[in-house]
Amino acid sequence: MQTFLIQRILTAIVTVFIVSIVVFLFVQASGNAAAMLISADMERDAMLELEEKLGLNDPLYVQYIRFMADFFTGGGAVYSFKYMTPVLPMVLEALKWTMILAFGAISVSVILAIPLGTIAAIKRGSFIDLIIRLIAVFGQSMPSFWVAMMLMLIVAVNWQLLPVSGAGIKEAILPITALSFYQLAVLLRLFRAEMLEVIHQDYVRTARSKGIKEFAVIYRHCMQNAALPVLTMAGIQLSQMMLGAIVIEPIFAWPGIGYLIIGSVMYRDYPVVVGGVMIAGMLVTTINLLVDILYGQLDPRIRVS
Repeated sequence: MQTFLIQRILTAIVTVFIVSIVVFLFVQASGNAAAMLISADMERDAMLELEEKLGLNDPLYVQYIRFMADFFTGGGAVYSFKYMTPVLPMVLEALKWTMILAFGAISVSVILAIPLGTIAAIKRGSFIDLIIRLIAVFGQSMPSFWVAMMLMLIVAVNWQLLPVSGAGIKEAILPITALSFYQLAVLLRLFRAEMLEVIHQDYVRTARSKGIKEFAVIYRHCMQNAALPVLTMAGIQLSQMMLGAIVIEPIFAWPGIGYLIIGSVMYRDYPVVVGGVMIAGMLVTTINLLVDILYGQLDPRIRVS
């Protein structure tokens, strides 16, 4: 187990390191950040002075090392070009709102997938099962950004039932719904398949033969055993939720890390872009690491892979 854990931690560290380098190089290749910070009528000397002040004339590896050292140690405090405030507090504040969407969406997906999957499995081949499976197929076939735009157009604009944008409880309903649409379909189909397999196990038939009530058989012997793979999959889906939230946030102007990064890309505010992507990558990598550790605890065969 110790070797397995060390391998996963080292893999996570290398992944974050590679992501930070790739993002840093892409942002640097997008253009001169100093040109975005000055007006068109300013002299070239002013631009050169600004480039020198920001350290943009230094070799790329020097800029990268200085950025990483200042970002994590706070020694020089990495500042946003646009807002002229430290990047790390901005990113962490935005990350809080992204996590609200991600955890809200995965919670909704799990809460709905388990009862719907149970009903579909119990009523296999019935009209109810057909409807639930069609819902799952529809959910998997619809891109999240399209669902988000349709929800905004119908629910917020036409019906005016919920706010179009902002940050709050009401404002979170539409983005959470859009984000959970696909994940609900995945978990629903998975739980239905697990329930169909568990229902025909010998211990379930034994429980029924003892005269145990059908509800108790379904809940204690079927649902609890079928839920473990679904909950494990939910941990994997959580990291995908973080990435999906980055696409959904700009549509609803939700002040998460995706909204912050996209706005910073347009302004060429590369400290915010690199810092935001790096922190998001670290969080996703950490979630995947925890899921790997959980898998290793539940299934010892994975530890040797």
